[in-house]
Amino acid sequence: MEQQRIAIIGLGRIGSAFLSQMLQKRSQGIELVCAAEAADTPGRQLAAKSGIAIKSLDDIVALGNRIDVIFDLTGLPDVRRELRDKLVASKNAHTVIASETIVRVIWALISQDALPVIQGRKTGY
Repeated sequence: MEQQRIAIIGLGRIGSAFLSQMLQKRSQGIELVCAAEAADTPGRQLAAKSGIAIKSLDDIVALGNRIDVIFDLTGLPDVRRELRDKLVASKNAHTVIASETIVRVIWALISQDALPVIQGRKTGY
């Protein structure tokens, strides 16, 4: 099975829940390469405990085509814009940015639990 190498940016409520589910999918072709989270959240602690490197946004972008999908779960349009700009500047035409909207679709397919909802949070581009 081909590995899909992923990074998760934002390990708050939604990112933490998603990380937990992705950890269970490691044997099904998901390789959690790294994550980014500035705060000391439960998700950041889980990532570190699970051996997932905590990196900066710049460090993740520098990995280039060693990351297939970056899940941006920060909920911050400025972060998503910065991430897109940095990928373009690095000439990375390989890595895909998946927003919270995509995570909600994936979540519906892999879990019976409810993904946290943050009122007023915009999920699109």
